[in-house]
Amino acid sequence: MNKRAMPGHAYIPTESEHIANMITHGLWVLPSFAGLMWMVHLSSSLIQFIIAFTYGMALLALFTVSTTFHVLAYWDRKSSCRKLRDLFHVGDHAVIYVFIAASYTPWLALKEYNSSSWLVLFAVWTAAILGIVYQYAFHECYKCLEIVFYVALGVLPALIVVEMRESSGLVELAVGGAAYISGIVFFKCDGIIPFAHAIWHCFVFAGAIVHFTAVCRHLFMSVGSSGGLHI
Repeated sequence: MNKRAMPGHAYIPTESEHIANMITHGLWVLPSFAGLMWMVHLSSSLIQFIIAFTYGMALLALFTVSTTFHVLAYWDRKSSCRKLRDLFHVGDHAVIYVFIAASYTPWLALKEYNSSSWLVLFAVWTAAILGIVYQYAFHECYKCLEIVFYVALGVLPALIVVEMRESSGLVELAVGGAAYISGIVFFKCDGIIPFAHAIWHCFVFAGAIVHFTAVCRHLFMSVGSSGGLHI
């Protein structure tokens, strides 16, 4: 690994770390597209179709944007694509907000709760949009604050999720969330732990697999599971 980045600057991976970063998310681009198609196929109502498309596209965007950035970062060592690389670098971090919000969307929209889950859903997406604005305005400036925002958006909506009237899928939701949060340990450890970012990628796709499987099983394939709203 190389030396840790200075404040306000991005870490520069070694060639081996570049390759690991590309592979650990690049391998999941096509499976995520297949997952999108499968969820759309399983949807049996308009609301399910909208949610399947939203969640599936967020999943696809997460791996596609990340892989594209890491490919550009690798090529940038030999050619000039700095502006495009920097754009995708910001996008790589911004799309995490979208993915977190999209991951909560099926559970907040298709489950029944004792309180207003739609208000929480609106708040989650509003926070995600604000997070994206923050990312484009202050990229790489306040790295610790960025992590706080990710964790807050990922954890706080869980306070209402535990109020599900029918709790199927709650265990998988917690396990997937634990994978994401555990991976954050490596998210900002470039220059401290070798291949830290690639390890973070592994936690991401592990959590994504658990959540995707749970959404399909408990919200799309279970009869009567979509209690939130039928259209």
